[in-house]
Amino acid sequence: MTQSKALAGLSDLHRPITVDLLIVPGCSLLTASSAVEPLRAANRQSGRTVFNWRFVSVDGKAPVTSSGIAWPVSARHDATTRCDVLAVLAGFGAAQMTDRRLTAHIYRAARHATIVIGIESGAWLLARAGLLDEHRAATHWEDFEEFATAFPHVDLRPDRYVIDGRFITTSGASPTFDLMVDLVRQVLGHPAALDVASSFVHDDLRAAGDAQVNVTLGDTNHDPRLVRAIRIMETHIDAPVSIAAIAKRVSMSARGLEQLFARQLGETPGAYFLSLRLAAARRLVNDTRLTMTDIASRTGFSSAPAFSRAFSRQFGVAPSLYRKTRSETG
Repeated sequence: MTQSKALAGLSDLHRPITVDLLIVPGCSLLTASSAVEPLRAANRQSGRTVFNWRFVSVDGKAPVTSSGIAWPVSARHDATTRCDVLAVLAGFGAAQMTDRRLTAHIYRAARHATIVIGIESGAWLLARAGLLDEHRAATHWEDFEEFATAFPHVDLRPDRYVIDGRFITTSGASPTFDLMVDLVRQVLGHPAALDVASSFVHDDLRAAGDAQVNVTLGDTNHDPRLVRAIRIMETHIDAPVSIAAIAKRVSMSARGLEQLFARQLGETPGAYFLSLRLAAARRLVNDTRLTMTDIASRTGFSSAPAFSRAFSRQFGVAPSLYRKTRSETG
């Protein structure tokens, strides 16, 4: 598990740890639950109020979550109120949230918190406020390329969650749960953390530095060399490296890597790498207004025509038509 002086310092408090959970519209219900349920379980199992949390919003109104359900909050968030932990929970649409009032609010609130957590897409808002410059951070794998381009001064990692000083970022709901269990461990010890995880029948706790790729592969039975190879691919979407270079970095021959991919995934490493790049391209076509030339550049294609041909072969439609069709169907 990850060690952090900021997290470890919470165990020295002789009072309940105050946690402000700032809900931003578009946050998912699962992510919000993952952020609070381990804390509730820790209180229950310890028989005392270890964590004193509250849900808040910038305007005091119940934010509408990604599923269309309004999440109740207890108050309008006061950015000047001190708290031990400030968690910014965001989801869909956070990349497009450029309101300076929201950014300024988060920046002020962070100054009054001991630990600041960007949960799932919350990293976008922390980065936009300038809080993550020169820090390591994580974000959801779907946003990796776009985030890295938008915030070049953030050391983005493809990890489940990242702890860097007093700033923490998570990549999704499941990593958020693991982080909160890690927080319980820092405060109450390892046995208490295991009890919390067990109460949710959660017997596969992951460490901060575990690759998100383990989730995309579907299980944990894959050869570690395969996982490392795919992690290299995911971090080189915009500037693809050769399969021979990837093989060398995972201490295999190119032929051996091809056999490993064929045995465990049923395709060549080159085909898998291209699929990753095209999946990233499709998200950019669907979720942004970037030109096809920019998308081609961000996903490692030599030109817009080359990108269009590859996209059409993969998805059966040209990227420009794909965007047009998606916008018309809402």
